[in-house]
Amino acid sequence: MTRRQIRITGIVQGVGFRPFVYNLAHRLHLTGYVLNSSAGVTIEAEGTEATLDAFALSLKAEAPPLSRIEDLQATEIAPQGDRTFVIRESQAQQGEFVLVSPDVATCADCYRDFTDPANRRYGYAFTNCTNCGPRYTIIRDIPYDRPNTTMAAFHMCAACQAEYDDPTNRRFHAQPNACPICGPQLSAPIAEAQQHLAAGRVLAIRGLGGFHLACDPCNDAAVRLLRERKRRSDKPFALMARDLAAVERICTVSTDDRRALESPRRPIVILPRRADTTISPAVAPGNNTLGLMLPYTPLHHLLFAAGAPYDVLVMTSGNLSEEPIVTANDEALARLRPLADWFLLHDRDIHMRADDSVVRTFAGRERTLRRSRGYVPQAIALDMEVAEVLACGAELKNTFCLSKGRYAVLSQHIGDMENYETLVFFEETLANLKKLFRVEPRAVAYDLHPLYLSTRYALGLAGIEKIGVQHHHAHVASCMAENGLRDKVIGVAFDGTGYGTDGQIWGGEFLIADYAGFERRAHLRYVPLAGGDAAVRQTWRPALAYLADTFGAVAEFPDLALWRDVPASQRDPVRRMITRRFNTIETSSCGRLFDAVASLTGLRQQINFEGQAAIELEMIAADGIADGYPFTFEAGALDFRPAIQRIVADVRAQTPPPLIAARFHNTVANAIVEICRRLRTEEKLNRVCLSGGTFQNMKLLARTLAGLRRLDFEVFLHAQVPPNDGGIALGQAAIATEALRE
Repeated sequence: MTRRQIRITGIVQGVGFRPFVYNLAHRLHLTGYVLNSSAGVTIEAEGTEATLDAFALSLKAEAPPLSRIEDLQATEIAPQGDRTFVIRESQAQQGEFVLVSPDVATCADCYRDFTDPANRRYGYAFTNCTNCGPRYTIIRDIPYDRPNTTMAAFHMCAACQAEYDDPTNRRFHAQPNACPICGPQLSAPIAEAQQHLAAGRVLAIRGLGGFHLACDPCNDAAVRLLRERKRRSDKPFALMARDLAAVERICTVSTDDRRALESPRRPIVILPRRADTTISPAVAPGNNTLGLMLPYTPLHHLLFAAGAPYDVLVMTSGNLSEEPIVTANDEALARLRPLADWFLLHDRDIHMRADDSVVRTFAGRERTLRRSRGYVPQAIALDMEVAEVLACGAELKNTFCLSKGRYAVLSQHIGDMENYETLVFFEETLANLKKLFRVEPRAVAYDLHPLYLSTRYALGLAGIEKIGVQHHHAHVASCMAENGLRDKVIGVAFDGTGYGTDGQIWGGEFLIADYAGFERRAHLRYVPLAGGDAAVRQTWRPALAYLADTFGAVAEFPDLALWRDVPASQRDPVRRMITRRFNTIETSSCGRLFDAVASLTGLRQQINFEGQAAIELEMIAADGIADGYPFTFEAGALDFRPAIQRIVADVRAQTPPPLIAARFHNTVANAIVEICRRLRTEEKLNRVCLSGGTFQNMKLLARTLAGLRRLDFEVFLHAQVPPNDGGIALGQAAIATEALRE
């Protein structure tokens, strides 16, 4: 007889791994034990050498679907003569950490349970098992056992305890296991919620990671009322559909989209809107896409149960605009009272708030735009050892990153770091993830922008090394880290705002970069941006800058929309500021270039949320257009003045805006390809990383990718990590680790 100690790390807690090991050991007639520890799962198994070999192979080949084995180490030890195989109590180990599972959508077995009138969980909104249900949002500490979760207050009845103790039951050691007798309860019947929704009311519904605000999206008055109350002028609302068939009635759904919608993560998937949909235009004004998700908790499924007169609901985050999602009942009743007509509460506490994640599919893969519920805290495996670092991220779409061993742990979407409430959310999430992953950072990485709240937070930390990281270098490094790259690459980082090493605002950057540093080899030609934050909200301001740069300061354009739409009393002072370089800052931002073109074409002179003008320019761009506008490149500056000249000429010639938008997208893509071609010739580099919020634009990304691949470039994109500022912390952590090595 031989005995082996097997240590397994990865996502192996809260996913049915111990019952799987127990049943596998009994099937192979092995003796010994399995237990959870703070480092993962430890097994000691005793049997013949051949049986133990088969056991090791089956551990990997037959592992539960939600598990992910990162490492398996086996050591031969002295036989103990055990008579059976058991599951032992969990052990906490100082300094060790385990990969925690994200929250998982309701499985098919549990769906059958709560929809079967003969089942004791019929109609129960908190049904779950080891294959589904809450994880990250309820866990307070590791090991993942019930006392360490918000389910600790609910004591299982005899029937639930029997399931929990039975290794052959799929609820064996399911920590949130419960039923109507012993588990969490709703504050009102589901049928009452359905009646309020059908009557056009706005509901606040406590869910998995926080509250949703819900209403009927086909009821235009209800949608507009919610928009008015939430102070959200145009930003799209997310939708939840009863099932895939309901999604397909309002959107075009590809095979890749279907896979994303039905995955256990259940993200919001951005889909092309069908022309014949009855969804109110107020759900996503000026947008030809909709964000759809499928139900991911029993509560959601029950809201769509028989008798519901709707197939789709608005399900937007339960908060005031730019504040974190609300999680607690008392907080909801206080803060959401002006927004909601009625509340559906429950009494299972939410320990970690988590918004819904957002993805788009592109080139056969799911591309994350907002990484949160269903994805966090799943660690990103890196192709290198990293120091214990806290990377504080950027200001917009903030996430932070903790690194340890060979992993990077990105926080859930925190939001725009512009107020006290968001800072509190940042701090509470940081404290939780440091505890779960046993991280004590030896350094903190931060953005160079001196006014970012995340930067000021980092600089205020005592007794820790501080490492400043340039914004666009972090973008490129994030793409490198996600794709396991170490050597220098051509990095293209296009976005709206990033503080440059020269004190100007960058945003259209071509870098030769690795983790150790970067050279800025090309960028969009600087233009003067007047008025600070107002220049981000008012697209006519960058348009005036590009017009002055292209045609001269005194040129007049009475036939352009911005001359008609913007009063001279506003326009003329800004023109004087640009001419005198007073209260202006130089920018190479690609985001502001998109804003300028949106203004010149008459599409939009004012935005209500970040990226709105660029999104609408993408929405209207015609398909099947191959030609573009001219541009030049000299002394490291990519000059779009020739393109602006032609765009103005097209506008004056009454060329349809969709054609202008298509040509403009082609122009930016052609320029990226041309600069990369030149840099390859100079640097003998063939790998290109595309990063930054501008590359959320699928039309631009598709054209750029096609052009680079035609020239046989090896191109790397984001998939697990957002290309926008929500992914920048990963790059900061990688750069900081390299700095610490030096």
